Amino acid sequence: MIGVNMLQNINRTLVAQLLAFHVLIIATSNYLVQFPVTVAGISFTWAMFTFPLVILATDLTVRLSNKYNARWIVGLAYIPAIIISTLLADWRIGVASGTAYLISQLLDVSVFNRIREAFKTWWYAPVVATFVSNIIDTYTFFGVAFYNSADPFMAENWFHIASVDLVFKMIVSYLVIIPLYGIVLKYALGKVQD
Repeated sequence: MIGVNMLQNINRTLVAQLLAFHVLIIATSNYLVQFPVTVAGISFTWAMFTFPLVILATDLTVRLSNKYNARWIVGLAYIPAIIISTLLADWRIGVASGTAYLISQLLDVSVFNRIREAFKTWWYAPVVATFVSNIIDTYTFFGVAFYNSADPFMAENWFHIASVDLVFKMIVSYLVIIPLYGIVLKYALGKVQD
């Protein structure tokens, strides 16, 4: 029962909320990734607007509890996220999503925690961790999901779409998600102290 003991230092309601948040973001993003859009010659998917929220959830978990709880929540979200994604999309997207999510978020926990311990400024760790985890997640997901896939457009254009998604994910992350992270962190730390 090591896992249960490790999670005892964090509020069970918070664990359930963070877990549900992870699964909801992954499922929503995997549904939206199926709908590529081309505007002014640039192809992207709607998931680039939703997936950066999972990094916010992971980083908040590390900040509000510890890296061990964050790893457990990422691990707990892995199976339901794959199952739900497979039901909403197809099996290949579900497997690609689970693989990319697990690798990128476990890496995010490690990078975020190391940077957080080295630099006390609140925004530095999410900036660096977001950059690293988005690169790993994006190319892992698109490569596994669409390389040689049955969808000819996605099979031919997955790298281009992944690159565009990555750029837009970074823009969304740095202009919206990290400022949102700061607001939520301030609110959550106030709640924890109460």
